[in-house]
Amino acid sequence: MATMKSMPSALKYELIARCSTTKARASVLRLPHGPVETPLFMPVATQGTLKGLTPEQLESVGCRLCLNNTYHLGLRPGQIVLDKIGGAHKLQSWSHNILTGEFQMVSLLQLATVTEKGVEFLSPHDGTPMLLTPEHSISLQHSIGSDIIMQLDDVIVTTSPDEKRMREAMDRSIRWLDRCVEEHLKGDSYAERQNLFCIIQGGLDLGMRKECCEEMVKRDTPGIAIGGLSGGEAKDEYCKVVDTCTSLLPDGKPRYVMGVGYPEDLVVSIALGADMFDCVWGTRTARFGNAITSSGVLNLRNAIYAEDFRAVDPECQCPVCRPLDSPAPPLLNSTINPPSYASAPRGDDSYTGRGLGITKAYIHHLAAKETVGAHLLTMHNVAFLLSLMNKARIAIVEDRYPAFLREFFFKWYSGDKGKYPTWAVDALRGVGVDLLQGESEV
Repeated sequence: MATMKSMPSALKYELIARCSTTKARASVLRLPHGPVETPLFMPVATQGTLKGLTPEQLESVGCRLCLNNTYHLGLRPGQIVLDKIGGAHKLQSWSHNILTGEFQMVSLLQLATVTEKGVEFLSPHDGTPMLLTPEHSISLQHSIGSDIIMQLDDVIVTTSPDEKRMREAMDRSIRWLDRCVEEHLKGDSYAERQNLFCIIQGGLDLGMRKECCEEMVKRDTPGIAIGGLSGGEAKDEYCKVVDTCTSLLPDGKPRYVMGVGYPEDLVVSIALGADMFDCVWGTRTARFGNAITSSGVLNLRNAIYAEDFRAVDPECQCPVCRPLDSPAPPLLNSTINPPSYASAPRGDDSYTGRGLGITKAYIHHLAAKETVGAHLLTMHNVAFLLSLMNKARIAIVEDRYPAFLREFFFKWYSGDKGKYPTWAVDALRGVGVDLLQGESEV
């Protein structure tokens, strides 16, 4: 095993509260581009943009940490351009935090060959080969300038029956982390400005997951991710992995479960001890006319909404759902930095913060014909997920997270407990919450 090196940290983790029943916790992460609060959902801006939204619109709904993809930015605009402009923050005019990594590796494996040296991709743009080694991955992320950078890991789908290949991927991910650490600690004090997170692998094998946790924790990276999930595995198996890993991870570091974004998954994963999440689902489903609401997902292309002149979600305070020209609400929480437009002459009453008064009928009218319908639903869906995390955080701080869970599931399934998914009921029972007992506070 490689000699362990002391890992500097450019983040400060402050635990604020714990749930007295579940493993849920609330914290503040102080990052180079401002503080963020957990539990935290991170929208995915793969190519340096969230499809359909300007940076100002993204920050208007409370986002202070979004994702970029190392692989894609390495292809276009490329490392030379990133170095010339001074990183991805300047490239996309984003003054808040960025997390980068080689996400979507599994979906790209048909274009890739994995060896001990690294991952060789064929560019989806022109078929040009690109060798992504752990060292090159870190070098690219240094050029991007992201606040949180992810190690290059060897990941395969959790449903693979090849146990030998799964172990190979886990062991290789540990070795690649050592190479990432070595590169990250070279010169120019990158480790004092950027935070390297390790990624725990091991598929659905809890023994391998425990082994990987033990090895990754030894490396003492500023944060720890649980990777390789959301690849089609059964939800009960997913919950076992998350629960097992969080029980083995240190209290004083953020825990990031990669690729998770369904509302039910988020609130259960928080109860299992996870802090940070990301997923493309909320924005992707918006492009198909689907709105995430407190009462479930609504397909606004359906004809029943053609004459529905109510807000997309009456409980939502995003610009899309608030009444026309209503002033911007307070920030999601008092810790995060104000939006860039708050210092404009009109302050929070600038166009980005004001209500748009959009109705379901209008979205229905637009959804099949005009891209602006997808843009509006993208803004709403991102805002909903960010707000859901903030509500979960408040419930944890006030030590009423079990009641929050009961209320969430009661609303999401319109009061029909018979529709509650068995995996969620069982997972929450494992941390002391019985969704099927007691009355929901709705």
